[in-house]
Amino acid sequence: MIAIIGLDGATWDLAGPFCEAGDMPVLADVRRRGAHGVLRSTTPPVTFPAWSSFMTGTNPGKHGIFDFTRRVPGTYEVAFVGSRDRRVPTIWKLLSDAGRRVAVIGVPTTYPPEPVNGIMVGGFDSPVATGIDGSFVHPRELYAEMTRAVGPYAITDFQELTIGPGWHADALPKILAAVDRKRDLARWVLRRERWDCFMMLFGEADTASHHFWMFTDPGSPRFDAEGAPRFRGALREVYRRLDAALGAILTELPSDATVLVASDHGFGGAGTTVLHLNRWLADQGWLAFRAGRRELGARAARVVRRAALALLPRGVQERLVRRGGRALARRLEGWSRFGAIDMARTRAFSEELNYAPSVWLNVRGRDPDGTIAPGAAYDAAVAELRAALLAWRHPETGAAIVARVHRRDELYAGPLVEAAPDLVLELALDRGYSHPCLPTTPDETRSVRRLARREHVAGKGGGMNGSHRPQGLWALAGRGVAATPATEAAIVDVAPSVLHLAGLDVPSWMDGRLLPGIAGTARIADDALVLTEASDDHDHEAELRRRLRALGYLSEPAA
Repeated sequence: MIAIIGLDGATWDLAGPFCEAGDMPVLADVRRRGAHGVLRSTTPPVTFPAWSSFMTGTNPGKHGIFDFTRRVPGTYEVAFVGSRDRRVPTIWKLLSDAGRRVAVIGVPTTYPPEPVNGIMVGGFDSPVATGIDGSFVHPRELYAEMTRAVGPYAITDFQELTIGPGWHADALPKILAAVDRKRDLARWVLRRERWDCFMMLFGEADTASHHFWMFTDPGSPRFDAEGAPRFRGALREVYRRLDAALGAILTELPSDATVLVASDHGFGGAGTTVLHLNRWLADQGWLAFRAGRRELGARAARVVRRAALALLPRGVQERLVRRGGRALARRLEGWSRFGAIDMARTRAFSEELNYAPSVWLNVRGRDPDGTIAPGAAYDAAVAELRAALLAWRHPETGAAIVARVHRRDELYAGPLVEAAPDLVLELALDRGYSHPCLPTTPDETRSVRRLARREHVAGKGGGMNGSHRPQGLWALAGRGVAATPATEAAIVDVAPSVLHLAGLDVPSWMDGRLLPGIAGTARIADDALVLTEASDDHDHEAELRRRLRALGYLSEPAA
């Protein structure tokens, strides 16, 4: 049996010292008995593409998931991503096809759940904001039994958009309680039968790191000295609780089980220098904002929509979105990101995603109002814009703003590369802290500015005080794994390793290799990569949109 415990957002920068201090004895033991190291995430280190690479052993250019959303070809609309957008088989599918029994709980981008040979419970992309229903469970009839056995399963039961007085005191016990609920569900599933492969994902390290980093790190420019006495131990407490859950799960496993603990990315602190990419593109002559009556129209629409979101009960919003359907959801999200941009006078634009900064060129024949010809003109524009981005400097310190600029065809490989933004940015760190990248409001005149003190405690969409880093973690122990010094591996290495440990061949289209410490050599099956059909029957899309917005992964339009 292979048991995988996913710790979304967990980092050795915290777990390492906690292990040494005795706060995480179970993880320390797994690390001591086997192999471990940094698990390098996707670029950028974003939850959906990272876990998809984890499950498929491929880079996003093959599995096709680059973000929580995707551009709709031939439009400026944005569609919402779910499991049906992944174009290569997961290890759960491959194991099921080989007759193995699998149980998979809570992994992002598993909604709607696959009909695996066993059990699948969808991740936080599932459609109900504070709880779940039968639609995210396979087999569906398991939902009622599961609820009777361990109670209602809430993925998160508090909002993360507005962080006001008392929020942290309210959220911390709920984060800890969520760990306990998932632990109980994992134990119940494990007691049902002996699975060939089991995976449970905990998202609490990620949630806590986004919001409590400012209390833990006295070197952070957003360090909250007033709140630190009460909350400086919050991250340690969450990691300690996760370790206890890990220990409880391990007691349910057979003695010959192989255990893998892994995260999709790491974490670090966020700084106080804010970037507005579209303002910078406008200042450099690449982008034009709407003006006059056209701008007023877009502004009025944003105000009306924001008022509706603020004033209408959630149930009414939900019914409106459902009645509007997929097309309306796509247009609304596209409008919220691009409505202020005059595309006919724009050569490049950004979605201004805080977790995944990138730039699209506005290309003729691809985009409705494209201004750059494909071919040589496109290549010249990419080169010019890349040089300009790398030359961008902080107006106060003179430090570089952008560390690396990747052409999509340099960063990804596979038949779906063209779904990625034309340029993917890696922002430089400012003394170890990341730059929040926030949407440009119509009144914003600066591309680089300092956060006001009142903005230091921000929710999702506002530049939280903890942010993703590429360096996740992995630790593997058990049958067929030798004790090995700390070694870096890649997130695409997990899927081929799981198949190898299960005694199966590894498809040749997978990008990864075996994790260090695993005995033997992978048998490679010379299978051609055949993409699964993209499903455009996304009745769940409006639900996904609502779910992701409720969780703060999609920002509200600026007024």
